[in-house]
Amino acid sequence: MNKFSRNKLVSIVRKADDVFAVHGILDDDIYSLRINFTISISDLEILTIQGHWVRWTTSQCPRADNFLQEAVGMRIKEGFAQQVHRIIGRKACRHYANILLECCAAVEEAAIVARWEDARSESPKLTLEQFLNGEIPANLSSPAPLQTLIPSSGKDPKKSAENKLTEFSGGMLIDLHVHTAPASPCSSAPLKDIIEEAKRAGLDGICLTDHNYVWSRDIVEDLRQTHQFLILRGNEITTDQGDILVFGLERDIKGIIKLQDLREEVIREEGFMIVAHPFRGFLAFGADQLGLTAEKAGERSLFQFVDGVETMNGKVTDKENSLAADVAKNLKLPATGGSDAHEVHEVGVFVTRFRDTINNEKDLVKALKGGAYVPLQFRKRIGQ
Repeated sequence: MNKFSRNKLVSIVRKADDVFAVHGILDDDIYSLRINFTISISDLEILTIQGHWVRWTTSQCPRADNFLQEAVGMRIKEGFAQQVHRIIGRKACRHYANILLECCAAVEEAAIVARWEDARSESPKLTLEQFLNGEIPANLSSPAPLQTLIPSSGKDPKKSAENKLTEFSGGMLIDLHVHTAPASPCSSAPLKDIIEEAKRAGLDGICLTDHNYVWSRDIVEDLRQTHQFLILRGNEITTDQGDILVFGLERDIKGIIKLQDLREEVIREEGFMIVAHPFRGFLAFGADQLGLTAEKAGERSLFQFVDGVETMNGKVTDKENSLAADVAKNLKLPATGGSDAHEVHEVGVFVTRFRDTINNEKDLVKALKGGAYVPLQFRKRIGQ
């Protein structure tokens, strides 16, 4: 039996009051590389960076070291992941981009601990829980920046209070949109790592929606038993009108299918269809400039053939998600959330909270048809 393993290691040391020294390693059966960089704690700006290839496949790989320098000056903020993929992933190497993002996800959490340690120097009894809940003693200065470093646990009480879509508590938190490597060629996230991260983050389950790929029922059942974690099967199918998340359909569809034909198959199998990121790229020039209203956007014919709308997707802008939510509301279609994760740290950014207990795929389809669920943001996107 063929086996493939990939290991990632991140270590962070506080080098000075406002500087972390970060070391990252990515090593698998084909590639092996390392990066070392320094980053400021206060504004999360990359100060210096160096890369080193240990094992590669072509002479082009080591040449990426010079392009890695373009990461200097980047800050972990909104759009950071996209910037890394665009500049480092394309000019340098996608493997450098991958391990850099892994390191920076860890840096965000390390920065929280560093800020907490600084706060404890003036208030020794301050617990981490108090710190994360914003209970900053009055004698500490500049509490505002601390709020930008709330960890990716999804348990920020202020955020939950502001989320108008959280209509009930409890239930099950499931990421309905996850891509794994190598099932999805565009993903860099091994399934084992995705499962472990989902468990660590506090999710109740994930749904595998690899592109035009149907997972074996037996393999997934073995994974459930091995990891003692709810793993469900879905599929992101490419149609002539966009990408559709399909649940309850066993047929492995390759290539592009007509949306109406897909709809007929799903109805026969009593499945459920959700349009994924319906407005990705639509708002490049802004809705006002395009004259695009929710009413106008809802006239797209694809909405006649789906059962729900993904209104929280981790790969599109907030404005595009907002438009999807408005369209779903106008059309009275149920709304769902999913991370669209292609990297390990992305799993669980957006999820769907189900009121009822889900134990298998039959339960999932029944719950989706029942409508007792809401989409919500569970973790921060990297850079936010």
